[in-house]
Amino acid sequence: MKISIRLMLPFSFAIALLVVFMLILQPDQLQGREFDVRVVNGFTNNDSLPLVIWCASKDSDLGGRALQEHDDFSWSLRTNLWGTTHFLCTLKWDQKRKSFDAFKVPRDIYRCGPLRKCSWLVREDGFYFSNDEVNWKREFSWY
Repeated sequence: MKISIRLMLPFSFAIALLVVFMLILQPDQLQGREFDVRVVNGFTNNDSLPLVIWCASKDSDLGGRALQEHDDFSWSLRTNLWGTTHFLCTLKWDQKRKSFDAFKVPRDIYRCGPLRKCSWLVREDGFYFSNDEVNWKREFSWY
């Protein structure tokens, strides 16, 4: 019994130090990092037919919207401790329908940049990503 207590004491002390270190020096890791996500309707002419969007995570349903030209659907999120925060959006326009990961920790935690801004521009030819809303990169098409 004495041997197991002697082994447990240093282990418990190390765990306590780790928790204190994370709380003091890296509170983002426990409380989660905050990100802003924005999906913009970048269509050039959809006056008669809006882009319909619906977004959700396993913990939060953000609902849906009908976006006219240049309208956007935006939200802020906080990542969880396990690094599994994931928001999926489904978009529909005319006969086209596409679901995509609007935010996923392993992919976006660094690429959203120091401002933690993850923006999507949806156009007739596909979906574009930017972390500054100036430089857009096409990620994928509707099909």
